[in-house]
Amino acid sequence: MLTIWLNYMVNNKKDDTSQERILLAAKKIFLQKGMAGARMQDIADEAGINKALLHYYFRNKEILFDMIFLEALKQFFPKITDVVQSDISLFEKIEIFCREYIDMMQQNAYLPLFVLNEVNKDPVRFKEKFWQNKNVVFLKFVEQIDTEVKRGKIKSVNPAHLFINMISMCIFPFIAKPIWMMTTNVDEMQFRYFMEQRKTEVSKFIIESIKK
Repeated sequence: MLTIWLNYMVNNKKDDTSQERILLAAKKIFLQKGMAGARMQDIADEAGINKALLHYYFRNKEILFDMIFLEALKQFFPKITDVVQSDISLFEKIEIFCREYIDMMQQNAYLPLFVLNEVNKDPVRFKEKFWQNKNVVFLKFVEQIDTEVKRGKIKSVNPAHLFINMISMCIFPFIAKPIWMMTTNVDEMQFRYFMEQRKTEVSKFIIESIKK
């Protein structure tokens, strides 16, 4: 068996197709079970390969998880940072943020819960390995809010509360989706229509709450 495996390694280079299949399988397993619950054997089974081949591409679960988690963060956080750092007005910023973030959640329904769960399990590792100096991104948002308050355009508001309201009102319906669908007896199509409405309803609600 070892001889067969060594011959395979000599005659076969790593190919993009196999690696892509592994990454897709890993994403599915990690989203379902998280870092702690996922096993390399689970990922190998999902990818339709043996465990030895999986280890040939990725030495351990941590390396594979970091790739999947980094990809998730690239989907999860740029919607925040890009909008927050832009030079548009505060109200436009809120409107675009809510619209694009809900749209992103519709395409990646399990993403927020996955990211938040993993960050909560090991916040120190997350900060050191993935977050780095992203705190500076939000300084511009805080400064813009302070400026609008001084101009008398909006009420005096804590930027942290405003930001949390924006995020939570966009994300929560997706986290609570199974319960919401059961209690209201709506189907998938009705839920998607409801979320399309929230793209404007959330921003309208937030803007009205702070506007003078």
